[in-house]
Amino acid sequence: MEQKTVIELIDVQVFQGKNLILSDVDINIKQGEFVYLIGQTGSGKSSLLKTLYGEVPLIKGQGTIAEVNLKELKATQVPFLRRKLGIVFQDFQLLTDRTVYKNLEFVLDATGWKNESDKKKRIDEVLELVNLSTKDFKMPHELSGGEQQRVVIARALLNHPEIILADEPTGNLDPKVSDDIMNLLIHISKTGTAILMATHDYRIIQKFPGKILRCENGIVGEVASVPTF
Repeated sequence: MEQKTVIELIDVQVFQGKNLILSDVDINIKQGEFVYLIGQTGSGKSSLLKTLYGEVPLIKGQGTIAEVNLKELKATQVPFLRRKLGIVFQDFQLLTDRTVYKNLEFVLDATGWKNESDKKKRIDEVLELVNLSTKDFKMPHELSGGEQQRVVIARALLNHPEIILADEPTGNLDPKVSDDIMNLLIHISKTGTAILMATHDYRIIQKFPGKILRCENGIVGEVASVPTF
């Protein structure tokens, strides 16, 4: 059975304000694929991710993600889109004034979950998946950087996303912790959730091979091997 396409961009132009950042972008990512997005700082990686999660409007070209048409996406529909995606940031963006459990519950409340037992069941499921079942009562500052990133991944998984967009998820972590996070993300991709991960860390790409897209000179292209700089 052919895998479902979860991201498709055709002849897309990516703008930041009035500045053209990337042109003629053609991307096709299927269910369960693990794809790296590489490129030097300022090459357009973050702008491309922002286009995919609706922060930057798609003005030219055609694009769909998780069956949402990005060209027709209105500002009021962005929250609906983000319920279908998981987003993992380098700087965690956890709510520092509440526990791990309350951080996750906040997302479920914001995305329309009402039943308390359903919420608890889902929170327990994602914490078990990221191996943090015993840390639900902890505050973010009581966790290591690796544990905080695991909470962020758990948060991204709450609404059963078809794809996770990860922007430098290992950028602030040491190599061993980075490897742990990578093993977790790869496990998630094998369960059917596609992952598009922006990274500067070529050590990781060599250790955990995947499809590689590179932003360079205003275009995005697939490359066969890890580039060296």
